[in-house]
Amino acid sequence: MSNLVVVGFPKVAEAEDVRRELVTIQQEHLITLEDAVVLEHGDDGHVHLRQAINMTAAGAMGGTFWGLLIGLIFANPLLGAAVGAGAGAASGALNDIGINDKFLAELAETLPQGSAALALLVRDSTPDRVIERLRRHAPHARLIHTNLSHTDEEALKAQLETARKQAEALRLS
Repeated sequence: MSNLVVVGFPKVAEAEDVRRELVTIQQEHLITLEDAVVLEHGDDGHVHLRQAINMTAAGAMGGTFWGLLIGLIFANPLLGAAVGAGAGAASGALNDIGINDKFLAELAETLPQGSAALALLVRDSTPDRVIERLRRHAPHARLIHTNLSHTDEEALKAQLETARKQAEALRLS
């Protein structure tokens, strides 16, 4: 079962930095992410969701390949590629894997304007090692939402607070 964890940050850039670091950490097998979305409540009041995977683009790429292949079979590769890309893009736009976009948009509206959050769908992790690696972001991070059990949520809050204190101590020394 996957767990949803949403962590807020005062700036979009920091949420993006954490997401990039998590990709590196995932390559080291300390965390397995199913989805990672940066939510932004812009200064202009608009909500923006920055998906880790653009399903429309991925669908268009796959559709182009299959359309080109079918087009080659029927002697019209350009038409096949164009039709395949369109069909793939439409299919990709309709596929919503990971965290529900409507939920994310509603959550982003609750953020203060100009701030951001990082929504993570985590299949597996080593929380203490992950938080240790992200320690420098701890002073600005705040837990917004999770579907963890109360015990696990309290343990995560305690780990974040320990990381916050360690980062503050390093900053002061």
